[in-house]
Amino acid sequence: MAATSMAAALAASLPVPSATAAAPAPTYEAIPASMAKVIDIEADIPLASVQLDALVVTKIIKHAREAPSSTAHGLLLGLDLDGILEVSNSFPLPQHVGDEDDKSSKSSARHQASMLRSLKEVQADDSVIGFYQATTLGAFFNQALVDTQAIHQDKLRHGGIVIVHDLSQTARGNASFHAYRLTAAFLDAYKKTNFSTTSLMSHRLTFSSILEEVPLKIRTNPLLSAFLGQLAEPSKDSPSSATIGGSPTSGLGPSFSVLDLGTGGVTRNLEQIVEAVDNYRTEEGNLSYMSRQIARERAKAENYVAKRKEENAGRVAQGLAPLPEEDVSRLFKIPAEPSRLESLLLLGQIDAYGKSLAGSASMGLVKMYAANSGSDV
Repeated sequence: MAATSMAAALAASLPVPSATAAAPAPTYEAIPASMAKVIDIEADIPLASVQLDALVVTKIIKHAREAPSSTAHGLLLGLDLDGILEVSNSFPLPQHVGDEDDKSSKSSARHQASMLRSLKEVQADDSVIGFYQATTLGAFFNQALVDTQAIHQDKLRHGGIVIVHDLSQTARGNASFHAYRLTAAFLDAYKKTNFSTTSLMSHRLTFSSILEEVPLKIRTNPLLSAFLGQLAEPSKDSPSSATIGGSPTSGLGPSFSVLDLGTGGVTRNLEQIVEAVDNYRTEEGNLSYMSRQIARERAKAENYVAKRKEENAGRVAQGLAPLPEEDVSRLFKIPAEPSRLESLLLLGQIDAYGKSLAGSASMGLVKMYAANSGSDV
């Protein structure tokens, strides 16, 4: 889905202040001192961490596995209490492949409004506090994520958060969830729509300073913990439980995924790195071409100004009136400096692919050494 489509759909579904007639100011009772630290009316308590419910974890994993592509995304629902963003529920957003941006954004907006209305009718949490995004090999830097998060930080309390779920890590048995939000410096440059070289230097922006990570913890209720504990315990009475060496196994069954050397994943990771580097070189080539165009137009304008000054100096020496100064911007169309945001995002993708490759390659190297030593026995 295009960046404008997803951002427009979220902007249409989020609450917008209605322009109605001014009503008489209501009166409120003072909040008791014992509740003042818990109920953060003015959002004075800074966001310290994100608490993800286990139900939301299973929903995100299920949606990411069943989605036709690796870009599954959805909304997060919950509440902000005492600086902790509690995510209690979520629901997926539809994916429109091949549709027009206008139609897909309207369809997504209708779906979101219908889901939020249904949740409110059943007395469930219907407050949007962010969104989640599935990714592969840790490369989640893209224009759609930045645009969507910028809308959330502009309209939601405490700016909302984005939770990134890495499918490649989950396939290896490690459920990867991280919470992020845009930094204040990047958000300031984004609102000004200025990602020129001067703006990047003044805001001290690099690909690593676009997002800041928020501490995240997963909460499980006692019932779920008891269920998982029961599954992990060996059962002698169950007729379906197989025995290995005379000892009963657990209800989960054996898993041999850790024995996979993971060579296929390394190959795919290298292909992604090569593709990202090619995209970055293409983008840098376009920026270089635009910079040369700007330099040529500026040189023409400077030569014209210098020639006019020299001509006016000669006229003054002859006792003639100098020629009027003309607006150089009208005579020479000097294009604006191109945005370097895409270059930053591509550098972030290359960095993420590199870190994923380092982790998978080191793990695969240890497994291959172990397999080689075991084959000699």
